[in-house]
Amino acid sequence: MVESTLIKGGLIVTGDTQGRIFPGYVRIESDKISEVGKGEPRSRSDVVVDATGCVVIPGLVTAHTHLYGILLRGASLNIEPPTDFAQILQRVWWPLDEALTIEDARASALAASADMIRNGSTFFADTYSGPNSIEGVLDAIADSNRQIGIRSMLAFEITERNGSDEAERGIKENVRFAKVCARTRGLTSAMMSLHASFTVNDEVVTEATNAASENGIPLTIHTSEGLVDLYHNLEKRGERTVERLARLGVLRPRTVLAHCVHVNDHELGLIRKNNAAVAHNPMSNMLNAVGTAPVPDMLARGITVGLGNDGWIFDPFENMRCALTVHRLATRNPSAIGPEQVFRMATIEGARCYGLDNMIGSIEPGKLADLVLLDATRVATPVDSSSVVGHLVNTFTGRDVMHVYVNGRLAVQNGKLKSIPDESVSAVCRKSARALWSKLTQDSELA
Repeated sequence: MVESTLIKGGLIVTGDTQGRIFPGYVRIESDKISEVGKGEPRSRSDVVVDATGCVVIPGLVTAHTHLYGILLRGASLNIEPPTDFAQILQRVWWPLDEALTIEDARASALAASADMIRNGSTFFADTYSGPNSIEGVLDAIADSNRQIGIRSMLAFEITERNGSDEAERGIKENVRFAKVCARTRGLTSAMMSLHASFTVNDEVVTEATNAASENGIPLTIHTSEGLVDLYHNLEKRGERTVERLARLGVLRPRTVLAHCVHVNDHELGLIRKNNAAVAHNPMSNMLNAVGTAPVPDMLARGITVGLGNDGWIFDPFENMRCALTVHRLATRNPSAIGPEQVFRMATIEGARCYGLDNMIGSIEPGKLADLVLLDATRVATPVDSSSVVGHLVNTFTGRDVMHVYVNGRLAVQNGKLKSIPDESVSAVCRKSARALWSKLTQDSELA
C-alpha cells in the first residue's frame, strides 16, 4: 500500500470555512490529508501526481439517494400514466420495491456506486426499500460499495405499508447493521430510515427514533415531498408534517429530512430550532412534479442543507446546476442562490447533515483523503481562483472527472474504475434489470 501521495500543480478548491482557493498541492499520508499548501511542496512523497491543468476539489457528498433506482433507467412499464405523486408511488416505486431481491439490491448498488464515484461523488447516504428482501440486504449493498471503493451510509427504509411486522423487521435490520458497522469501522456506516410519516404510526416513529439514539446513528425520513404527506398528517392529526415530527422528538442534530417541499415558515423555524438538516433533491422534485423546496429561505435561516439525487441522476454536477437554476426560476430572482452556496451544499453542508463535517467535505489537514481531480484543459474560458466555483456549477460535468481518491486510495483513474472493470458492473446490473422489467410488465398486465 502506498504510504504517501503528493498531488501537485493543480488549482486547489479547499471548500473550508474561509473558502480558500489557490494553486498548490495536497499531501496524503495513509488515509488522511496531511498537508495542504500553496506553490511547490518542500518535501517528497512515495507517489507524485502531476495535477497541472486540473482542479482539485473535495469529494462530492450525495446527501440522499436510492441506489436501486438505477434499475428503472429507461424502463417502459405498462401502467396508466400517473397524475400525482401518490400514484407515482403506487404504480411505479411500490411495485418495484416488492419485486426486489437481495441480489437485485447487490447488483444495483454495484452499478449505482460505480456511476456516482465516476462522476465525483465519494460519499452517499442511501435508503433501501424492499419488503420481501429485508434481512441481510444491507450487508449485500455494503459489499458492492466496498468493491467499488466508495464511502457510504446505509439504511433499510421502515414502513408499515404492508403491516406492523414489516416495520419491526426494518428497525431490527437497521440496528443489526449498525452494530456490524461499529465493529468493522470500514467505509460503510449505518443510519436509521423511516419512509415517510404517512406510512408509519407514532409508535413506529418513536421506536425508530429511540433506536437511532441508542445506537448513536443518524436518522432520515422523507418529509412533505408530495402533498399526500402533508394532507395525511393534517387529516389524521391536525398537524403539519414537521409539526408531528417535532412532537415525536424526531427533530435533532443528525436528523436529515429529505425533500421538505411543502413546508411553511413555522415548520422551517422548528427545523432550525432543533438543528435538524434537509437533503434537497431538485432534479427528482422536478421529475415527480411535486414542487420546489424553499431552499433559499432555509439557507437564510441557517438550516443545514445538503444536495441529493433521490436515486435518479447520479451526476452531482447536474444536480448542482439544477439547484442553481430551479430556485431562480421559482422565485423569479436571478440572485436567489449562488454557485458558492450550491457548491457548499454538495460538499461540507452535505457532510454536516450527518455529523461528518469534521471528517469529509473539505480539503484540510487531518480530514479523510476523499478528493476529486477534474480535467480543466477543455474549459473554454479562464479557470482561476475567481472563476473556478462558477465553473464547478456552470461548466464541469461528471465527464471531466479524471481521478478520484477515497480514504487515500485511488478509486477512479483516468475516468475508469480501479477495482473492477466497468463492463462487468454493467453486465451484472443489466441482468437484474431485465428480469425486473419483465416481472413488472407482467404484473401490470395482470392488474
